[in-house]
Amino acid sequence: MNSELLKKLPMPDELGRTEILNLLLSEEYGFLPEPPVGVTADVESEDRGFCAGKAVLKKLKLNCDTGKGSFSFPVSLMYPAEAEAREEGKTVPCFLYISFTDRIPDLSFPAEEILDNGFAVLHFCYQDVTSDDGDFTNGLAGVIYPDGKREKTQCGKIGLWAWAASRVMDFACMVPEIDHNRIGVVGHSRLGKTALLAGALDERFYCTFSNDSGCSGAALARGTKGETVGKIYQNFPYWFCENYGRYAEKEDSMPFDQHFLLAAAAPRRVYVASASQDCWADPESEYLSCVAAGNYYRKMGLKGFVHPDRDPVVGDCFGEGEIGYHLRAGTHYLSREDWGHFMEYMRK
Repeated sequence: MNSELLKKLPMPDELGRTEILNLLLSEEYGFLPEPPVGVTADVESEDRGFCAGKAVLKKLKLNCDTGKGSFSFPVSLMYPAEAEAREEGKTVPCFLYISFTDRIPDLSFPAEEILDNGFAVLHFCYQDVTSDDGDFTNGLAGVIYPDGKREKTQCGKIGLWAWAASRVMDFACMVPEIDHNRIGVVGHSRLGKTALLAGALDERFYCTFSNDSGCSGAALARGTKGETVGKIYQNFPYWFCENYGRYAEKEDSMPFDQHFLLAAAAPRRVYVASASQDCWADPESEYLSCVAAGNYYRKMGLKGFVHPDRDPVVGDCFGEGEIGYHLRAGTHYLSREDWGHFMEYMRK
C-alpha cells in the first residue's frame, strides 16, 4: 500500500461537510440547480405479472417543477409482490439505480435476482434526463440553461444526472412499500461518479454504491496509473464545471482529492467496487481513496474503512465499516457478482 502517497494527500480533517461540498462543487462538479418546487408521478403502466408474478413493475413519468419550467422523465419502480401484503411498517430496502439503458432486465441489471432477494428498485436511464455530450439545450439542461450556456461554477452533466437521482428519491419517499431509511444509490463508471455526488449531496441516501467509477469518482487523482484529470477533462469537459479544467495534469495543485467526495457522505455509508483489470479506473487508487476517507470517518468516532494493512487482492471484500469495498476479477463492467456484494452490504 502506497503509504507515502497517503501522507501527501490534502486532508478534510478540519472541514465540515458543507465546506467539503462547497469545495468539490466550486472546483469540480459545479453547483446543482435548486430542488424543485414540487415533484409528482404519473403511472403510465403497471405489470402485476412481472417476473412470473413475483414482482410488480410500474412505469412512471416523474414531473418536476424546477422553478424555471417543468421537466419530466421516465422512471421504473419494481418491488416484490409480497411487499404489498406485509404488515404495516414491514417495508423493503431499495436500490435507486442510475442506468445506461432503459432495459429491464439488462446485462448489468439482474432485476429478477435483486427482487428475489427482497429488494425494491427504482431505475432510470441517464440520457432520458439530458444527453451525454456538450449540448446543454436538451432535456433538463435545456430547462436549467435556456440559452445552452452556463457559468464557470454551474454544474455539468454529472451534476444534472445527480439532481435527477434526488428527484427519484423525492418520489421514493412517497412509496409505501419502500423502507425510506434504507435506500442506496447505485451507478457504474460515469454513473458511479454521479451516484457518489448524489449520495454526498442528498443525506436521505442510506448508502452510495460506486462501481468502477475511476477518475473524478472514487479514485485518487494524485499518483494514478489510470485516467488523469487532464485526459478526462479533454474528452468530457461537459461532465464538470469549467473550473475543473485548470487542474488538467496539475493534480498536485488541487486543494482536494477524491477521498473528499467519499468523506462528504459521513456518517452515512459508501461502498466502492473495483475490478482487477480495469486499469483506466485504477483499482489501487480507488482503494487508497477509501483508506484516506476512512481516517475522516474515524475522527468522527466511526469505524470508517476496516481493512488489512496491504494492497487488496482479487476476492477481497471489506464490509465491516461505514466504507465498504471489494475487488473482483475482470474488466470494466457491472456484474452479478458486484450486485451480490451490494445486496450483502445492504443487509448488514
